[in-house]
Amino acid sequence: MQAVLMVAGQSTRTAPLTLTRPKPLLPVINRPLIQHSLDQLVDLFETVILITGYRKEMIEATLGGQYRGMRIIYQEQKQQLGTGHAALQAKPHIRDKFVVMNGDDLFARADLQRLIRYDYAALVKRVGNPELYGVFKIDDANRIVSLVEKPQKFIGDLANIGCYVLQPDFFDELERTPVSERGEIEITSAVNSMAQRRDFYALSIEGFWLPTGYAWDLLSHQEFLMRDLQPEQAGQIENGAILKNVVSIGRGTVIKSGAYIEGPVAIGENCVIGPNCYLRACTSIGDNSIIGHSVEIKNSIILPNAHIQHLSYIGDSIIGENCSIGAGTMTANRRFDNDRIKSMIKGALVDTKREKMGAIIADGAQTGIHTVIYPGRKIWPGVHVRPGQVVDRDILLEEGEDERRA
Repeated sequence: MQAVLMVAGQSTRTAPLTLTRPKPLLPVINRPLIQHSLDQLVDLFETVILITGYRKEMIEATLGGQYRGMRIIYQEQKQQLGTGHAALQAKPHIRDKFVVMNGDDLFARADLQRLIRYDYAALVKRVGNPELYGVFKIDDANRIVSLVEKPQKFIGDLANIGCYVLQPDFFDELERTPVSERGEIEITSAVNSMAQRRDFYALSIEGFWLPTGYAWDLLSHQEFLMRDLQPEQAGQIENGAILKNVVSIGRGTVIKSGAYIEGPVAIGENCVIGPNCYLRACTSIGDNSIIGHSVEIKNSIILPNAHIQHLSYIGDSIIGENCSIGAGTMTANRRFDNDRIKSMIKGALVDTKREKMGAIIADGAQTGIHTVIYPGRKIWPGVHVRPGQVVDRDILLEEGEDERRA
């Protein structure tokens, strides 16, 4: 059986992390999102067709031609003309029944296993705020009656989560589907039309669905997936270092004396940790990173080749590849009024739905000594923050311009 994963978009809502890499390669527990997604497909699918676009060469270089026994086929979507248009790109490769899904979201293997027993079906999740989703109205046999996008009146609470099992004749439906007001071919429109002519079922998930809409969703994914972290101690642990709970340490890594690591924590290869640092639960450290003396890191994602210098605090944050965090840098991760953190996305404040949220610092950025970063603020790739600067707004670096605040 074949699976189609749609991974072509640039994903502006996850900027600045996706200015230097496609969203499928954003890391969780030191592995790209796409690998976590593919892990759920093993032994269910023989072939995976990736509909690529933005920075497609990086995805191809990461995965190659196969993954854990599954053949990987790459099909480029040269124009971003909607989810239906993305699914249509797979048509030359489809032989029989297939699954198509949002490739940046994580779906539970058990739910996929149940889904593929049907000829036509969609995974759905009961939600408390259906007005924010496409919602399925169903009959007593769980057959889809209609699909309404962001209904203003309550018609049900079964949200469409972007994972379907389909037959090859669905491509005919897509080709007949009119272009939406956004100028796109919507897969949801074709699903709605097909459900009027044949049995198309809504299947409530029993496992997990981890959508990746914003950068901070990676922190929630890591918190969830670290429940299954396996211990490994392939590095060197000096006398006086203390490890509690589940800790994974890669080859060539040195844990220096006085380090206190309170798992679950995952540390990559060839890192230097400490001395006298504190790594707290749900933290991952990428390969070749250096965590200095008396650094505290909590519930954060540190990408490879990062250098976090002494006396810094990184909490509920994401630090990009090749970042240098100056000594004494502090990421504030809680508001004084204890309200949920908001972050600026495309000119509008967005509720992260997190009471604790630190900084998102993109690849190659540097902070000077004693930098203080307000909760939910972002720093763009390659930006240099001045010593002692208080980062109270996102810091961008526009092409041809000097550093500015937005």
